[in-house]
Amino acid sequence: MKLKLNSVHKGVGYTFLVCFVWVLTACTKEAYDPAEIPDIPQAENAVEVEQELMGVVNAHRISLGYSSLQYSPIAHDYANKHNDYMIAQGDLSHDNFSARASGIASEVNAEYVAENVAKDYDTAEEAFQGWLNSSSHKKTMEDEFTHTAVSVKKDANGDFYFTQLFYR
Repeated sequence: MKLKLNSVHKGVGYTFLVCFVWVLTACTKEAYDPAEIPDIPQAENAVEVEQELMGVVNAHRISLGYSSLQYSPIAHDYANKHNDYMIAQGDLSHDNFSARASGIASEVNAEYVAENVAKDYDTAEEAFQGWLNSSSHKKTMEDEFTHTAVSVKKDANGDFYFTQLFYR
């Protein structure tokens, strides 16, 4: 069956199509591009706290019969950038996680990426206990990952920000 449209119907259809496309593009959230983030000051890493936290997480995993996680410099770079972002925002967040996960996945061919973040703990042990007391964070630490990295940085007020990324 063929339907013949006159010029009025074509005009209405065209107008509808233009409006529909405009609504779709107007409501679409912009994609996150890390290169477009304005220069965020980089805080200095608390390397000893990072190493201690990674050691505590690995000791916990081993105590449960899981394998130790290998350090990933690529994940560390992404964790550092996220800590700098959170410090600049002044708040704890998982903002732009999908971009971090995609970046890590493409650079190391990871099939699964996860992260834990924390703030306002004074030691690696306190941050670890906070994650351990949260079912979702605990699950992440105990999941079947192969690699990890921890970034720990202090803001201008001396408050620690923690980001640990995991992948397999």
